[in-house]
Amino acid sequence: MSSPELVLQVLRAEMRAAGVTYRQLAQRIGMSESSIKRLFGQRDMALSRLAQICHAVGVSMEDVLRQSADLTPRADTLTLAQERSLVADPKLLLVANCCLGHWSFEQIVETYDLSDAECVRRLVKLDRLALIELKPLNRYRLRVTQNFRWRPDGPVQQFFREHIVEDYFGGRFDGEGETLLCVPARLTEASAREFVQKLQQLGAELARLHQDDRRAQPPLRDGFTLLLGFRSWELAAFTALRRPAA
Repeated sequence: MSSPELVLQVLRAEMRAAGVTYRQLAQRIGMSESSIKRLFGQRDMALSRLAQICHAVGVSMEDVLRQSADLTPRADTLTLAQERSLVADPKLLLVANCCLGHWSFEQIVETYDLSDAECVRRLVKLDRLALIELKPLNRYRLRVTQNFRWRPDGPVQQFFREHIVEDYFGGRFDGEGETLLCVPARLTEASAREFVQKLQQLGAELARLHQDDRRAQPPLRDGFTLLLGFRSWELAAFTALRRPAA
């Protein structure tokens, strides 16, 4: 279902909740009942008309749009073909990574050696790949869930292993605001799921701080990267020292 259809679906639900019929709505905005039915049957509506109907029903247009956005289907992962397209173009993967971190268009071109046109072309391609929904003025909305992750052993994860992990963990992690933790624990599956949710919240908090700091002068900002991994694992050398099972 497309976004305009979802908006009309929410609007119909609001009308039912308010007890407003097509006939009553037509009287309130000076149209015929048949015209109202045609308007809803077209599965699209001008914003000015949507605002007029929302006012007549007694609901805010912002609330209707928010509800329809919440209903928009979003994916937890991309397909193999979509990930291969990202890996085939390093600049596209870069812009995708920035979008997942909620970077604005201006922040991307300010930070990286990308022209406005190059960045726009990548945003258009990400829209076609269904990672984002591109909006006017180079704004966008993510079309993936907060639980989005790259495919296990997929093209992007393989790219990260080959080009990122060794380089990332080769650092000393002793700079201001840096840390490296390796914390072993024995958990139930329920506790592990709870911890994963907290890690996802941590990622969202980093994105919020990034947005809050976007107005700070460039010399006051530095590039930080959070690389999270959490799985059932033990270093092989430690496993070899385990006691034999009873």
